[in-house]
Amino acid sequence: MIREIVQVGDPVLREICKPVERFDGELSALLDDMKETLRDAEGAGLAAPQIGVPVRAVVVDVEEGYFEFVNPVFVWQKGEQTGSEGCLSVRGKAGNVCRPSKVKILFRDRKGDRYSIVARDFFARAICHELDHLDGILYTDKATGVRDAED
Repeated sequence: MIREIVQVGDPVLREICKPVERFDGELSALLDDMKETLRDAEGAGLAAPQIGVPVRAVVVDVEEGYFEFVNPVFVWQKGEQTGSEGCLSVRGKAGNVCRPSKVKILFRDRKGDRYSIVARDFFARAICHELDHLDGILYTDKATGVRDAED
């Protein structure tokens, strides 16, 4: 089911999200809805609070593939990259953000199994952007030169 993406100003975007504790059908349905919503919006990532659910779950759809990260935690971050970012919850704007160029995270999948992944370049940027949402941080909090996005 495609869900409504909440916009800047909605208090859920500033909440510190709670860890997922139950790996069940409800979580699977949430992740399925997030995937469908992300693909409909043609974005690179979506965090649960962006659809009004303050739990630690994100989906990322990039060149490397489609990923679901539940209760993700950074292990390390290396390097630096600066690039333009936008956000499905901050429509019509873009800004330059400095992010790590390489990250490693630990996470669980929808069944609760533990994994780790190393991401580079845009994939790392997307992960960092979405994980910020889980702590109530928007890219505009870190961006310079926020401007109207070009279509």
